[in-house]
Amino acid sequence: MSTSAIEPGTKLAERFRLEDRVHESGGATLWKAVDEVLARPVAVHTFAPDFPRINEVVTAARAASRLTDPRLTQVFDATEDDGRSYVVSEWVSGESLTDLVATGSLEPERAAGLVAELAEALAHAHEAGIPHLCLTPDHLVWTAGGTVKLLGLGIDAVLADVADDNMRVDDAARADAEGLGRLLYAGLTGHWPGEPDKCDLPVAPTDDGRFCTPRQVTAGVPNYLDTVTCRVILPDSRRGLTPLTTPAEVAEALESVPRPVPMPIPTAAPPPPVTASRSEGLEPAPQQHRPTQASPSQHYVPQQYAPAPSSGGGGLVGKVVMGLVVLLVMAAVGLGAWTLGRNIGNGGVPSADATSKPSTTAPATATREVKSMSASGFDPLGDQEEQSKRAAAAVDGKPSTDWHSESYDSADFGRLKTGVGLLLDLKDSVPVKEVTIDFGGTSGANVELRAGDSKSLDGLGVIAKSSDVGGKTTFTVDSPKKGRYLLVWFRELPPHQGRFRGQVNEVKVLAVK
Repeated sequence: MSTSAIEPGTKLAERFRLEDRVHESGGATLWKAVDEVLARPVAVHTFAPDFPRINEVVTAARAASRLTDPRLTQVFDATEDDGRSYVVSEWVSGESLTDLVATGSLEPERAAGLVAELAEALAHAHEAGIPHLCLTPDHLVWTAGGTVKLLGLGIDAVLADVADDNMRVDDAARADAEGLGRLLYAGLTGHWPGEPDKCDLPVAPTDDGRFCTPRQVTAGVPNYLDTVTCRVILPDSRRGLTPLTTPAEVAEALESVPRPVPMPIPTAAPPPPVTASRSEGLEPAPQQHRPTQASPSQHYVPQQYAPAPSSGGGGLVGKVVMGLVVLLVMAAVGLGAWTLGRNIGNGGVPSADATSKPSTTAPATATREVKSMSASGFDPLGDQEEQSKRAAAAVDGKPSTDWHSESYDSADFGRLKTGVGLLLDLKDSVPVKEVTIDFGGTSGANVELRAGDSKSLDGLGVIAKSSDVGGKTTFTVDSPKKGRYLLVWFRELPPHQGRFRGQVNEVKVLAVK
């Protein structure tokens, strides 16, 4: 079947229903489709029977499907068949870098944070031998869910006919490092330092035949970000600096930049309550003065509206109520005077009735915050490695950074194991009393806290546990147990972008003094 013969409504593999044709070029067509089995949108590439690189596309897609970094677009299916070959992948909604800089450059730290996330994801792909080779601002997407996504890994290089089996690994790494440098340049300046036909952004200005540095184009670009950009794509402008030639080197150079967080949506003001009017029934209460509304990127807390005071006198009922209040006050004063006189007569010793009973409330346990601790990924039931490179982000005091596990196909780790976790080294054996953990915005995790002086799973006893946790959660330990190591152990993972992974943004530990 030719590509042109495939129309909206066509169903592939009895589950992927094609809906809208998004793009068509050179015998390959991109569709927005629906996975009717899982009731979710997907992206589907279909190909004309005479498309010359069907085998290469399907092979590249299958290789990309084995990558688990959530910042890479997930490939769900890749089929090569006579007349009906296709690739099914994750449908990503959001704003591309092209969209984000359409009205001007981004804040420097935000631009660097977006590219840093992409560089880390691409470094993981290169470890598996899969380069991108055609990075443009359209391939970097800030999703509607507030995450970074890299589009087209493996597949787009074949579709653009730039993939070459004979390309040296070093050359592929350098090509993608330069692509990351151009994306950083675009985010910092709103201009594209490359071939005009590769991008819709205005071309970067030049000076003496060379592209200007970001600081020459946009005021306020920090020197260190200008330097990183130059080390990748403009080495001649900064002589003496070591070039960055791999995605891993770019990721390391941007490791300290703050990571992007979702833009908050301003809270809508509640409607004013109504108050009764004797002449017109119900009417809105008068609105109090409000401060200037915050920008869309900020939260603001709306002022509360108070009902207007009722008008008119209280009438006969009001006078009766006032009289009762006066009588009660007089009675209270008289009782107080009688009690005082009785106590004076007893030599100042309170009567038995007036003696307060001893408090039965137990004194609060004095605690201190554990300040010095380190973290590492913990996967004793698997390959022993669970994103340890990201673990320090869970104890760096920055809620905008996080450690997260690998992504799995089900909440029970695809039945590969019974748990993964984050291991904290508290440096000393201390009795842990309270642990506050920010699990991010998604609930659904089943978590145990384990403590002990051994790094083995069996040597760490359960001190607290909770199910369906999410957001900021506090665990209180009824009987504090001393231990140098504290394990945040995920027994069940929460959902994340069609798959499942555990996440810890920040941990605070209180120990008994």
